[in-house]
Amino acid sequence: MTPERPSTGEQRDVILTLSEHSESKGKNPSSLPTEPSIPVISDESDTSPKVPHPPAPRPQVPAFFRWLTYLILIPLIALSTIFFGCISLICGLWDKSGRQQHFIAHIWARTLLVISLSPVTLINKEKLHEHEVAVYASNHLSYYDTPVLFAKLPFQFRILAKQGLWKVPFIGWYLNRSGQVPVDQSSARSAIASLNRGVKTLKHGLPLVLFPEGGRAADGRTHPFLSGSAYMAIKAQVPLVPITLIGTYELLPIHTYHLHPRPIAIIIGDPIPTTGLTTRDADALTQRLYETITATYMQHHAAVTSG
Repeated sequence: MTPERPSTGEQRDVILTLSEHSESKGKNPSSLPTEPSIPVISDESDTSPKVPHPPAPRPQVPAFFRWLTYLILIPLIALSTIFFGCISLICGLWDKSGRQQHFIAHIWARTLLVISLSPVTLINKEKLHEHEVAVYASNHLSYYDTPVLFAKLPFQFRILAKQGLWKVPFIGWYLNRSGQVPVDQSSARSAIASLNRGVKTLKHGLPLVLFPEGGRAADGRTHPFLSGSAYMAIKAQVPLVPITLIGTYELLPIHTYHLHPRPIAIIIGDPIPTTGLTTRDADALTQRLYETITATYMQHHAAVTSG
């Protein structure tokens, strides 16, 4: 079964928008970050967000936590990743559904949270659609975002990850065996095909978890979202659920390699329905998602990080 193709008009609009993005930024879409992300569908960088950014000073990590990370925590994280990665690979020999491998990833993620010495609170858990397919879109602040979501979301899901991650030992092997969705950003047409693989996953009954910023925020602020998550939610006619992560930037900012333990919160927003929408509504839906997550982050950031 081949992935669903967009109509000729939709495909032309998306490819044109991708081309304009690439020209305006002066780079090819393949130059986007190598961490889990979604391909560029539209460029919203020219639209000034109506919600102001929260202040995000660079976290200052005490020397004690730096040496604790270097001498103890990083080795424990590496050993845990290798150990659970090997178990997942073995299970992948017979686990075609991915359930056992997802459970192993859940245990791995919980282990990393224990190692980080950072308690996580899940707020508004009742809003999670545990028995309903949806696209869950989260802000992206840290490498620890992925373990936090794997540890705390109480259902099996799939992620979209840049195709280059499939070449990373253990991580790539897990992604391949567990049925995650690769994103090929080498061209506009390849990006569209990747999105349609995500749509196919949704239509097969599995939720998707995405980072619509396309990469980690270097300054801890919420940056404009790419509209791939909205595109897939609309094409599959499933809800788009905002997830706001708070505290992971202070725990492990980009370009740092030491942990600063602190409380973390996951706040689940109200599901945004997509019934009756078309892909031409993707930009407006993306802006609504952005404003919801940014407002939630601003409202709760001080209380969570000072806790």
